[in-house]
Amino acid sequence: MPIHQNSQTMASNPQRRRLPDERRAITHHFSVGGQEGYVTVGLYEDGQPGELFIKMAKEGSTVSGLMDSFATAVSLALQYGVPLHVLCDKFSHMRFEPMGWSTNTNIGYATSVMDYLFRWLDLRFLKGEPGSLFVVLPTHSSQAPNGDPVKALAEIVDLEDAPPCTNCGSLMVRSGSCHRCMTCGSTSGCS
Repeated sequence: MPIHQNSQTMASNPQRRRLPDERRAITHHFSVGGQEGYVTVGLYEDGQPGELFIKMAKEGSTVSGLMDSFATAVSLALQYGVPLHVLCDKFSHMRFEPMGWSTNTNIGYATSVMDYLFRWLDLRFLKGEPGSLFVVLPTHSSQAPNGDPVKALAEIVDLEDAPPCTNCGSLMVRSGSCHRCMTCGSTSGCS
């Protein structure tokens, strides 16, 4: 008897959870380093993503074809039960061109289109913040030591002699004997 017909193997085969024929979807415009596109996320009844469509502005380009193929692979992964957080953890912070500032102030600098898309998916579907993706905490001078917000930040993050990032300009944080940028991931020369 072939292995694929074994009853134990059949029970452990993943089952595809198809989306209904009519479903809700969210379409999001993005721009990373001047490369524009749209991501459309098809949703299950419970509001969780079940498919992805990525449309790049330069139709017919190699990037457009690769993104379309990649979206199909991600859609199948989601439908076969791969958790979204696993995909987000794997594809966030990938570094390749095009990279640069995004038009989304909640994400800022993206190290690739892939980085942007999976950080957006994480914020939108896993963090549960559909409106504003980051909560801005109110600032009260009474909470800051001597009314100095830099000192208040220094109590939370060890800034010491933190330089600005040469790649994106954000303030870096100490990472061992070096500094690391929390926005774009670059370091101050350490490997």
